[in-house]
Amino acid sequence: MLVAIGNFLFRFRNGLFPLAFLLVFLPGPAVFPTDVVAAIVGAAVALLGQVVRGATIGLKYIVRGGKNRRVYAADLITEGLYSHTRNPMYVGNLLILTGIALASNSLTCLAIAVPMFVFFYIAIVAAEENFLRGKFGEAFDFYCRDVPRWRLRLNGLGATMKSMEFKWGRVIVKEYGTPTGWIIGISLVLVQNIWASGQPLNPAPTAVVVAEACAIAAVIGWIVARVLKKTRTIVPD
Repeated sequence: MLVAIGNFLFRFRNGLFPLAFLLVFLPGPAVFPTDVVAAIVGAAVALLGQVVRGATIGLKYIVRGGKNRRVYAADLITEGLYSHTRNPMYVGNLLILTGIALASNSLTCLAIAVPMFVFFYIAIVAAEENFLRGKFGEAFDFYCRDVPRWRLRLNGLGATMKSMEFKWGRVIVKEYGTPTGWIIGISLVLVQNIWASGQPLNPAPTAVVVAEACAIAAVIGWIVARVLKKTRTIVPD
């Protein structure tokens, strides 16, 4: 049953982030003393998730998207961060989604969103592991015995980073949309929370000005990365 659910969710997993932004508007008891603190904590957690995703892509990239919207893998990748945790991209995703939920400063959002997304990714990983085990057999079983599914094994991480060339260009052209999305999302959530609290937005409080500046910087970064990609100034390898 879990594998079947995971196969279904895999087809629509790109919609998980938009769903997270809808959930942040669920009203509920405050988690942090102020919305600004919530935004800062949420952004820090999301940034940690972005670092995990960036490190994963920069060291060893796995073509995402499956094949015909189904789970697929041409090779069993065990290098880079995949030698320290079996699902580094999903770990990064969960951290980003948790950061967005924290930024909402709503206990209701946090209580619903985080367990829901954890279940979603557990199901997706079950489907992927079912496919990988069927295709790679004993090699995948050996890999599972050596590498934890979710926990990041820190032993040897420094050696891994030093032994592999980090592809910054690949990170830029493959990943520019993700940070743009969560930075703008958290910025909008902060502004909305400040407005909902009854504070005037004109003249804008310092927190609103900072949020707007972050959102604008994210958009500019997205445009620059997009141009670099489309003009093939940076070609991922």
